[in-house]
Amino acid sequence: MSMKKLIIFDLDGTLLNTIDDLADGVNHSLEKFGYPPRTVAEVTNFVGNGIGNLIARALPGGRENPDYEKVFGEFRAFYSENCAVKTKPYEGVPELLEELKARGVKCAIVSNKNDRAVRSLSEKYFPDTVETAVGEREGVKRKPAPDSVLEVLRLSGFEKKDALYVGDSEVDILTAENAGIDLVSVDWGFRPREVLKQNGAKTIISRPGDLLNYI
Repeated sequence: MSMKKLIIFDLDGTLLNTIDDLADGVNHSLEKFGYPPRTVAEVTNFVGNGIGNLIARALPGGRENPDYEKVFGEFRAFYSENCAVKTKPYEGVPELLEELKARGVKCAIVSNKNDRAVRSLSEKYFPDTVETAVGEREGVKRKPAPDSVLEVLRLSGFEKKDALYVGDSEVDILTAENAGIDLVSVDWGFRPREVLKQNGAKTIISRPGDLLNYI
């Protein structure tokens, strides 16, 4: 890898440990309509392809369930107001971002959350170290489509060769591949190292600070 000028991070499972707030939102929404709650481990396996798919996987019958839209709507409303109750950066992440800033490396976020939530979380947790945050919105398809990564490149003015993508899931592996940029996977998030390897990850790190070896 050549010297990178821009690091594009996934959000959930990479920069922020959001799983407890996601699980609380899922279970609030399920229980409101009389469905049994899911464990945190189950919710962890369900995440990665946007909140619509998260609810489809958590709700018995998925999208075919006649209550799907109601449960999904309840989740969106609840989570938008409670997305930062238990959420926190992974240990070592704030220090990594500060070091990247000190080295003149720009940082950005791409996520399958809706764009408003992505920008809100970025501003709350990384106001001085992340310059650009892009989520799912009209005209920007969710990952593994490359749209969010390409939008960050457009906004930042960098070329693909200048960027490195960092994520914790098989969706992120496909996203980097579809966008045509280099990838570093992390195993402290929502997918274990074995799953990352099975899905084609070549470079996997276990501590945020280790990323500095790849820029």
